[in-house]
Amino acid sequence: MAYVISEDCIACGTCIDECPVGAISEGDIYSIDPDACTECGTCADTCPNEAISLP
Repeated sequence: MAYVISEDCIACGTCIDECPVGAISEGDIYSIDPDACTECGTCADTCPNEAISLP
């Protein structure tokens, strides 16, 4: 099950640079491609707003 980004996302960009497979896309609220996500958790660990979690 891939990680998801909630409405708490402030689009700061911290997670994009940390994703080892490039599964995160920019936007008003960032999104994670569930087919590319390897569930490593790096994005969730680095998110300063705690906006990324497993569903």
